[in-house]
Amino acid sequence: MALNTHKLEKILQSLRILFAFPTTTELRACYELCRLGNNIGFWVVWLPTAWSIAMAYKAQPELSVTAALLRAALYVPLSFGVKSLIMTIDDLLDYDIDAVVERTKERAIPRGAISLNRAWLFFALQVVVGVYLAFKILNPTSLYTAMTVWPLYIIYPTCKRWTNIAPIPLGLMFSVGIFMGWSDVSVDGAVPWNILAPVYLAACFWTWSYETVYQHQDKADDIKIGVNSAALLCGQHTIRICTATAVGFMCAFAYGGILNGQGILFYVGVAAAGFVLIRGLLRTDVDCPAECKEFFLTTPLIGQLILVGCVADAAVHRYLDAQAQA
Repeated sequence: MALNTHKLEKILQSLRILFAFPTTTELRACYELCRLGNNIGFWVVWLPTAWSIAMAYKAQPELSVTAALLRAALYVPLSFGVKSLIMTIDDLLDYDIDAVVERTKERAIPRGAISLNRAWLFFALQVVVGVYLAFKILNPTSLYTAMTVWPLYIIYPTCKRWTNIAPIPLGLMFSVGIFMGWSDVSVDGAVPWNILAPVYLAACFWTWSYETVYQHQDKADDIKIGVNSAALLCGQHTIRICTATAVGFMCAFAYGGILNGQGILFYVGVAAAGFVLIRGLLRTDVDCPAECKEFFLTTPLIGQLILVGCVADAAVHRYLDAQAQA
């Protein structure tokens, strides 16, 4: 009996520690786990959704500017949530790798700012809140589309242990907003999958380009500890391969624009984004981590140029239509 009582006390003590109110250090660690100090992850999740809404606004005269803007604004906190969730699970599943990689060894879990159990509890809380909001806010088509990539949230962080193609699942889950955005503002409930599919492919090409160069920052450590990466797969051919995927990004996006009847400003945005992307690639030495990081930091600008082109084209189209009907 005494032994059982002792075990019970240990269990209760463990539970008290697990569910104790977080300390200031732990709160800062949760902030770090979500990468709230670095918002590139937010941009690459939100921008595809915003592109889609802008393209839907161009194609649907019945869609008001207020409805489009409100939906795009609603996706801001949702995109922050998705980005934070992905970053947290990435740190949880990769904490042992992070501990021996120079660039990541001072992250919250490896340096002991938060225990693994408490980090998992924080992740569980994010999942509960995220799933609740998804069911509460998204329409059925957007929700079911989002659910198709939820397994990738777990699969992606494990990819470096068994494959060299982690940018592929990353692109698939980051870019799914392309389908969700249009679905959420569709006037008649229809989603033009044939138009959005090449845009989705374009976003995946874009992800491969920036993420592969980004991974070159850690290649020396990756070789040392025996993990995989697209950077190691492409090696000294990285710039040529990523330039090819950058061209694929431009071509697939432009093709989606053709199918949607986009105007000249749309293609100006695509061309400007492609120019910045390819120029950055050609100027980057993949053996220099600082240059790889500098290239990666231009990623939001590329997506923003696309968005400016989409919005400007839709606005001009609406204006010309109004003038013609006046």
